[in-house]
Amino acid sequence: MRRRSGRIACLAVALVACSAGEADEPRPESAARVDWPFYGGDAGGLRHSPADQIARSNVAALEEAWRIRTGDQDVDPPPPDHASFQATPLAVGGQLLLPTPLGRVLALEPESGRERWRFDALVAGRKYPEFTSRGVAVWLDAKPETGDCARRVFAATSESRLYAIDFDSGERCAAFGAGGEVNLREGVGPIEDAEYTISSPPVVAGDLVIVGSAIGDNRRFDMPRGVVRAYDARSGRLRWSWDPIPRDAADPAHAGWDPESAKRTGAANAWAPLSLDAERDLLFVPTSSPSPDYYGGLRPGDNRYANSVVALRASSGQVVWSFQLVHHDLWDYDTPAQPTLTSVVRDGVEIPVVVQASKMGFLFVLHRETGVPVFGVEERPVPASDIPGETAWPTQPVPLLPPPVVPQSLTPDDAWGLTPWDRGRCRERLARLRNEGIFTPPSLQGSIVYPGFAGGVNWGGVAVDPQRRIAIMNATNLAMEVRLVPRAEFESARASGAKLLREFAPQLGTPFGMMREPVLSPLMLPCTPPPWGTLTAVSLDRGEILWQRPFGSVPDLIPIPIPWEPGLPNLGGPLVTAGGLVFIGASMDGYLRAFDIETGTELWRDRLPAGGNATPMTYTAADGRQYVVIAAGGHGKLGTRQGDYVLAYALPRQ
Repeated sequence: MRRRSGRIACLAVALVACSAGEADEPRPESAARVDWPFYGGDAGGLRHSPADQIARSNVAALEEAWRIRTGDQDVDPPPPDHASFQATPLAVGGQLLLPTPLGRVLALEPESGRERWRFDALVAGRKYPEFTSRGVAVWLDAKPETGDCARRVFAATSESRLYAIDFDSGERCAAFGAGGEVNLREGVGPIEDAEYTISSPPVVAGDLVIVGSAIGDNRRFDMPRGVVRAYDARSGRLRWSWDPIPRDAADPAHAGWDPESAKRTGAANAWAPLSLDAERDLLFVPTSSPSPDYYGGLRPGDNRYANSVVALRASSGQVVWSFQLVHHDLWDYDTPAQPTLTSVVRDGVEIPVVVQASKMGFLFVLHRETGVPVFGVEERPVPASDIPGETAWPTQPVPLLPPPVVPQSLTPDDAWGLTPWDRGRCRERLARLRNEGIFTPPSLQGSIVYPGFAGGVNWGGVAVDPQRRIAIMNATNLAMEVRLVPRAEFESARASGAKLLREFAPQLGTPFGMMREPVLSPLMLPCTPPPWGTLTAVSLDRGEILWQRPFGSVPDLIPIPIPWEPGLPNLGGPLVTAGGLVFIGASMDGYLRAFDIETGTELWRDRLPAGGNATPMTYTAADGRQYVVIAAGGHGKLGTRQGDYVLAYALPRQ
């Protein structure tokens, strides 16, 4: 266990990561089995369950039903310090399926957590920039030629290997790829060390299994290609590939790039989960920044397809439409979350939409078939760069509705401190940095990036109640300083600038390296006014914030015995249920909580044995009980307690 004094700094570690009434009462039909067959609940990432046995009227009685340990913490060598257990299990076909950061997949009995089988990919590397596995996917062969592997579990590991595993036995499906696996490091250009990995689950679309990738930030200009690829679910043969950097001059998006830079620039990869609308044959891809994040002088243009939501034809990989959230990204404002597919009602008409959360705190609501913003988006002027060779894009898209869920400006007068002295030091620090609001470009003197690159909203995304058409999201509210360092000065600056939470990256091939760090006071507390973490409900029909509350308390994080709830940095996501509840872990204080979806009132909490920095899920098992399950293993970059626990909660047996 960390000492309290050692955990004060953890408040900012997230920045270096990253109608009441009868409807709430249990009904007899609630005992029917309710599965959770996809990472996001359904293929469109709603993170919603129709299970309603646990409701606002009885959630206070929720108790732990079972817990297991996966064994990841018992290996030698142990997982790296930056590892994180972000998995959301699937409940499908009468068992739970759960991946671990070390490349294991466990099949569990839903009623007890008893292990039925485990697959072990024997992941040996420890240097990958993202060391996690958020989920797996299941495929049912509609035309099985034999009885072998007619049901498959697809899992991708940090070592960038895609495995096909027999659903019933946990054995490899030998006919898939080479002995049951496909090497995803092939066909993406040169890869150095551990800069290419997989963190989010595959997507199954018909007889295809589709994967994105996670590529390390800021090492060099010519990082690996961030291609999205579809493989035959039976054979493992590559069926199509789509590159988010349009290298073909015939692609209409090629006009948003310099032709030569398009040949060399890497990344723009999709590290967040993808979504599928099978009926429309549409795959929704959230893309990231092209390499590197903080200097774009070698990639002039708006860099179209990067930092976007792109709708591909799932069967072929052809672009149907795209919408760019950030032009010519200079802030590491990746599209961080799974696109969520739902509907809104406008002027009495139901409209199919994609809801995309962003690190900037914006919520983009786009027509699912065209990409046209439902509430309108305007291009607003933003500050110009003063860095030689850099041309920042002159405008950025801003949704007219909903309003941003986090503040987007931070002046010296806004500085916060635990004492007047502390606040004064924060005010001085903010005053000496370039600070012209959101989208202030990186500079030699240092610039404020606010919201910081961890969000706003991060990979936890949004959960949507499709009946109430309410979207729930958790967000972080902290600022970063980013400074460009001339190449000739970089090594000496890195050698002399070592400091807790300060990060240097070389951005090789460009004239500048990069330094970034959270904007903290001398007491290692944020200079940003609290709340530092929030939970927000948005009406999707009206584009209005219904409620917002601080999310996270600090009794364990500072040596002051007061019940203070300023909200804390958080990573993970929400779950909503037909019982009118929001379940979420995510916060640094290590609780799993339940909230009333209509009011934001906290109704229940339980302390987890390790950080709950994963998205919970729920199901109703064959025994008739509804269970809520969360992986509790912590997040190394967030600084929460690490472990390898999986916990299930249910109402007491009658």
